[in-house]
Amino acid sequence: MLSIPINLKLPRIPRLITSLPGPRAQAIVQRDRAVTSPSYTRDYPLVVSRGQGCMVEDVDGNVFLDMTAGIAVTATGHAHPEVVKAIQEQSERLLHMSGTDFYYEPMVELAEQLAIRAPFPNPQNNTEFPAKVFFTNSGAESNEGAIKLARYYTKRSLIVAFLGAFHGRTYGAMSLTGSKAVQRANFGPLVPGITHIPYGTHASLDYLEQQLFGTILPPQEVAAIVVEAIQGEGGYIVPEDGFLQRIREICDRHGMLMVVDEVQAGMGRTGRLFAIEHWGVMPDIITTAKGIASGLPLGAILARPELMTWPPGSHATTFGGNPVACAAGIATLRLLESGLMSNATQMGQLLQASLTKLHQRFPKVSLPRGKGLMVAVDLLDEQGNLDHKLRDRIIQEAFLRGLLLLGCGKAAIRFCPPLVIDSDQIHIALQIISEVLSC
Repeated sequence: MLSIPINLKLPRIPRLITSLPGPRAQAIVQRDRAVTSPSYTRDYPLVVSRGQGCMVEDVDGNVFLDMTAGIAVTATGHAHPEVVKAIQEQSERLLHMSGTDFYYEPMVELAEQLAIRAPFPNPQNNTEFPAKVFFTNSGAESNEGAIKLARYYTKRSLIVAFLGAFHGRTYGAMSLTGSKAVQRANFGPLVPGITHIPYGTHASLDYLEQQLFGTILPPQEVAAIVVEAIQGEGGYIVPEDGFLQRIREICDRHGMLMVVDEVQAGMGRTGRLFAIEHWGVMPDIITTAKGIASGLPLGAILARPELMTWPPGSHATTFGGNPVACAAGIATLRLLESGLMSNATQMGQLLQASLTKLHQRFPKVSLPRGKGLMVAVDLLDEQGNLDHKLRDRIIQEAFLRGLLLLGCGKAAIRFCPPLVIDSDQIHIALQIISEVLSC
């Protein structure tokens, strides 16, 4: 392993000192192939040694500008000193006592902080919180629990989900997922009772109400509609105006629960703590994870208190709400509200403006879409069709120039950098992409 002092500052721009991958990286990739599951998806041979802010360094000393944040996870940047300090201090006191069986203050404090911020109706009694919280280890676990809770509370079995959605890869979450065939192929039978419809349009909801409800999907048997406020893996798709409000109205009319998956869009990424807040819609259940603890494994289910009535033992977890992860979550939330959500809004506007200029120079790049620092563009061929091969080539070429990108949807590049990114770094990222497109 390359011996570099961890307190040595990384440059704020890419710095490549070897060909990619370098010799140390090549050796580790070979070791990895011998022992790890082939199901992992690795877009390029990046072998990370350390990170600071928006920059990561590989094991050969090459430094990259990170526009991925570990798939929208390191919201406060890599190794934010306040998050690291919170982790260190909590680690010295207590690493683990299962919150299923015992109590510890970091779990209670983070639950309080999340509950008071949940976009649910305010309780009539001012001593009560607008939400109750169940902690998990991941987004998939949060969505698994949300399915159970919705079915338990409503005593109904059917669920509506959306094509293009990604909710995780465990069985319940995978059954909700409608993103890519490879994620479901050869794993059946899946959890029954889930119907998928197209995402984001009023035409889709017309189909649900005018066709499905009258034929194969009795609305009185539907427990929940599970929806992403902005579809993540499906392409960073922002729904039509009124789409989410209409789901709320359908749920109210038929006694269904509105479950909003905020795993990728939540925790400040769009400039609001939860993306659903942009539309002023109050869901019944929210699932979250990814950016909640700046890189430590943590997720949560937030539900209106009258819904979370399942009895002791009906749902539990060994590691969910781990004290160290909760300490990181408390520090993360404080940082988000101390300027990072505001920065996400400002830098997101700059990013979209810069991508719009890129589109004007290179029509093969679509106009941008998204909110805050959850932004994407599609790559198009000469006929204006989605071109996933061009998308993949740009991602590879950007890596070779020191820029880390990820795809999503059919032919989109997603931009989900740490929320500490600044204007200079956005300009550097766009300059690199321009160089790739010019080749």
